[in-house]
Amino acid sequence: MPIQPGQITSLSAEDAARRARILKALSDPVRLRIVSLVAGDLRGRTCVCDITPHFELSQPTISHHLKILRDAGLLLCERSGTWVYYWIPQQAAPLLEVLLGPSGDIARSESPDPSCC
Repeated sequence: MPIQPGQITSLSAEDAARRARILKALSDPVRLRIVSLVAGDLRGRTCVCDITPHFELSQPTISHHLKILRDAGLLLCERSGTWVYYWIPQQAAPLLEVLLGPSGDIARSESPDPSCC
């Protein structure tokens, strides 16, 4: 569905910086996959021990990516014993649903009109 004129208001500098931080966090394929793993976990939260095996990266590198996602507000975490568990905060869920869900498949979006511009 195209954006209608006047449907979106211009962003303040502060809001633009916050949204850019979120977009930068999601622009890395590893972080996008991490978010999809956490969002898709039926238990509602995911142990870091369940994330690491999906990547050919060291645990400190995965931890670095998780920190960036936490700093952007895309993940919350809690330590339980020696493990840390991650989940998607309620305010990030709508954005991630659009990006990760089948209806938000931006890779298959309509091609731009070649006669435009």
